[in-house]
Parts: sequence; structure tokens; C-alpha cells
Amino acid sequence: MSQATTRHETFAQLKGKLLLVGCGSIGQAVLPLILRHLDVSPDRITIVTADSRGRDVAAELGITFIEQAVTRENYRDLLGSHLSAGDFFLNLSVDVSSVDMMLLAREKGALYLDTVVEPWGGAYFDPSLTPSERSNYALRESMLALRRELGKGPTAVSAQGANPGMVSQLLKEALLIVARDTGTSHTQPTTREGWADLARALGLKAVHIAERDTQVSNTPKRVGEFVNTWSIDGFVSEGCQPAEMGWGTHEKGLPHDGARHPMGCDAAIYLNRPGASTRVRTWTPKAGPIIGFLITHNEAISIADYYTVREGEKVVYRPTSHYAYHPCDAAVLSVHELQGNGWQQQPEQRLMMEEIVSGIDELGVLLMGHAKGAFWYGSQLSIEEARELAPHNSATSLQVAAGVLGGMVWAIENPAEGIVEADELDHVRVLEVMRNYLGPVTGAYSDWTPLDRRGVLFSEDIDQDDPWQFKNIRVL
Repeated sequence: MSQATTRHETFAQLKGKLLLVGCGSIGQAVLPLILRHLDVSPDRITIVTADSRGRDVAAELGITFIEQAVTRENYRDLLGSHLSAGDFFLNLSVDVSSVDMMLLAREKGALYLDTVVEPWGGAYFDPSLTPSERSNYALRESMLALRRELGKGPTAVSAQGANPGMVSQLLKEALLIVARDTGTSHTQPTTREGWADLARALGLKAVHIAERDTQVSNTPKRVGEFVNTWSIDGFVSEGCQPAEMGWGTHEKGLPHDGARHPMGCDAAIYLNRPGASTRVRTWTPKAGPIIGFLITHNEAISIADYYTVREGEKVVYRPTSHYAYHPCDAAVLSVHELQGNGWQQQPEQRLMMEEIVSGIDELGVLLMGHAKGAFWYGSQLSIEEARELAPHNSATSLQVAAGVLGGMVWAIENPAEGIVEADELDHVRVLEVMRNYLGPVTGAYSDWTPLDRRGVLFSEDIDQDDPWQFKNIRVL
């Protein structure tokens, strides 16, 4: 069946109404996909958002648009009147507590999905909080505490976009491909423990969410301007948080600026420095070896936790996992200027969309340490194909929107699972939905390792015996 035919298939029926909170780049990107693939009419959709972004798109589609910020004080009255049993609460906002929104959805009997575990505004920059307290690790632990408290009930999907989200589904498929190609004996995993055992059997040591965005604008970045292909507020918030990663059992020692968290699952560590000033080596098929930012992301922690093997209370296997992000070149310049200005955000923002003239977003998972060395698996979506596939999108936004759509379909089809993470979804079903909007989804093996130092004239403290140690991957 052709892509042109499958992309307009109705994947699921939304019986109630849809409440969308936040209508920035991702909200605008996903609306056309929702109207194509979920059986819901525009008159049953309401948008509540803090500013006027997305108003034109809502008017074009015939969707009710309410411009009002969601706050601690007003969220129950503002949002509660739009929610009842059988509805879907899609939370794509910033500075709005995901945990409070999940609880509200549960109280109303509504399904729920977000793309990140978000705190109320100001938490990322609150000087009264320790680095651990303002980390994604702590935010995830607050979500897991609510999950334990609530148990089963209306499904709430936590952190399901592109990354976090899609990459967790790509990782499962990539593990199966590597198992096939290395002749590793295994049964098809059906549980978290089964997937963790497979990763261990493969000898997987580290997973990068390896991304290179080459999209280019026809308007150069100006001084005092932050330019990006997705949410600038979101990127700056993440970049100013401490760098975080899942911490594997093969690692021989903590980084000099690394620390463990005093609570929770203990699957991750953080560094006492912002992610946007922490650089790491990685690899993607089209770009080859690259240096990216170690930006904190929920999936770095959830992947490490999901693929942990325990014998009793003892952790005997866990991979290192983290984001390794080379954004578009204009965003790299913007981060450099941001850091030079003491992490005070530029007075102007520009979200690249119609002005993009070329480039792709190459986003996938890089599996390292198995018998074939390194294997990347992911989406290589170009701006040209993104525009052909859906309006109001760049390559970056469409990858996120595809992940949101896939998660929504899964939630509608599995409506009573309580709070679930992206790693726990049926990757086959979710990828089936997403593939319509990801462009080429491909895999590539490589003999690259982080010990590749061609052209480097300076000696470094490296571990020759194990190339996949984080000390080799980090750029100091």
C-alpha cells in the first residue's frame, strides 16, 4: 500500500472531546495529523494556550482557541470544565506541571498524553533547589510516585514525542535487528525483564539518542536572537538544566563532576554543569562522527531504568544512555551566544519554519558495544518530504508529531493502563502509526568508536581497553 494511501487511514476513534493545552510548534504540527487519523471533528477540539501562537492554524481548521495561561491557581477551573470521562487531554505546554495535569485527567476520567515531564514555571532556574531537585530524574520520580499512588485507571502516556518517545520504540526494533544480525539466540521479549535480558545478551554497553539537524534557513541568525527548529523555550530550559544520563554497569568510575541522586531508582547520574555546555562524541550515518550537546532528556533515564537487570536487589546489568544532540547550525550559534551571556536568554526568538530551504533531521538510536560495534537506527526526514507529508511542519516538528500521534492511538486502544512510559508501549503498533511521517527509517552499522581521534593533536586521558567508557565519549 502506498504511503499516500496509508497516511490518511483512520487509526482510532476518539469517542469524546479533545483538549489541547499549548499550541506552539508541536501543537500546530500535530493538529493536521489528529484530524486525518483520529475519528474526531474540529468542533470537538478545544485549544487552551498562553499566547497567540497557533491561533491562525486553529482558525483555519475550525477549532476553538482560548488564549489564557494555565497556572497553579486556575488550572482546575480553566481546564476542568473542558474534561469529562472519555475525553483526551493532550498536554503540549511548557511551565505547566505534568503531574498535576495527569492527576486532573484521572479525576475527570480522561485519557492523557504529554511529551515531557514538565514542572511549574521557574523550577528549572530556582536557586533554592539543588541540581538534583531540578533534574529530569527528580521530575520522573515525581511522576512514578503518582503512578504508584493511582494504580490502574484511564491511560496516561508520559513523555511520548520523538525524544523522549519514538526513540524508545526505535530502540526495541534496533535490538531485534542486532540480535538477528549477530545470531544472538533469544525469544521475542514480551516483558520489561525480557527486553533487559536481550540487551544484556547482546553485550550492549551504551545507547545514544544521536541526532544531527542540518536544516538551514534563508535568513542568517542575528546577534541577540535565538534561532531553532523547535521550541526555543523548551531547548533553553533543557540546556540550562544539569547534564544527565543513565549510568551503566560497565562504567569504571563517576566523572569528576558527576553525582548520584539521593532518592529514587538510582539508574542515572547528573553532572554539575549545564547540558548545553557539555559536549559528547557520537555518530550518525549521513553526518558521520559528530560532537553534540549532552542535553538532559527523560528517555536517558527511562531507558537505563527499563533495561536494568537485577539479581535480587543487586543491579547486575544496565546500559549507559544519554542524548547526543547536534542541533541546526543556527541553534549552535545561539547556544554559544547564550553561554557567553551567562545563560541569560536572548531578547529575540525565531522558530525556523517556512524559511527553511534545505536539510534533514537525522534522529535515531546508536547502540554501542555489541558484537558488531555500533549500530544506528532511526529517521532521516528531510524538510522537503516533511512539507509534502503534512502542513505546518518542519522535519523536526513532524518527527515529534508522529510520536504524539502514535502514543495517542495506543492510549485510545489501551484505555485502562494507568500511567505508562514510552518504553512500555507496544513498539510495533506505535511504529506502524509513526512510519507514515518519518521519511526513510533505516539502520547502519559502523566501525566508529569514540577513540577515533583523527586530526587531534592533543593527548587525552582515554581508556583504550574499553572504547565505550563515558570518559572516551565526553569532550573535555
